[in-house]
Amino acid sequence: MDLYLASASPRRRELLAQIGVQFERIAAPVDETPLLNEDPHGYVLRLARAKAQAGWLAMLAANLPPHPVLAADTTVVLDGEILGKPDDNAHAAAMLKQLSGSTHLVLTALAIAEQDRVETVLSESRVTFMPLSDGQIARYVASGEPMDKAGAYGIQGQGGLFVSHLEGSFTGVVGLPLHETAQLLARYGLGALA
Repeated sequence: MDLYLASASPRRRELLAQIGVQFERIAAPVDETPLLNEDPHGYVLRLARAKAQAGWLAMLAANLPPHPVLAADTTVVLDGEILGKPDDNAHAAAMLKQLSGSTHLVLTALAIAEQDRVETVLSESRVTFMPLSDGQIARYVASGEPMDKAGAYGIQGQGGLFVSHLEGSFTGVVGLPLHETAQLLARYGLGALA
């Protein structure tokens, strides 16, 4: 095993496995509420760092063999507003209506914690949605896919149908930018680029 992954996301687990990293999942819950007037870039970096540090502390508390802890946080930003995970179907529909026909940012921050060392990296992508009808939004919300995803969509699923243009990292929008992940892991002597 190379590291612990402080994430419950099945998409992050799949992407990490895709690049051949051996890992075990570790629970590291943190409060994801944005701070008052918090900049979106600072927000995702703070959460990724907090998750990695919480994972490190959880590893120590469980007396597990020490390995670096990788964590990530993804958020969608439209006109400076952070769009997190929807609270319910109505909230998901409202977010999708906001994203309809517009371009938004997807920020994914990564952090690795090992002892007192924490390193971070940030992936930024621009995603443009086609205009969506109320019916398209309603059908997508009814699928259940939007419910655990920042911005209420998954580009790797049915939500990818709404994306007319992507500038940046597809895997970053999914939640684990592979290029940046490999570079960060290499700093710890891990992964294919080490």
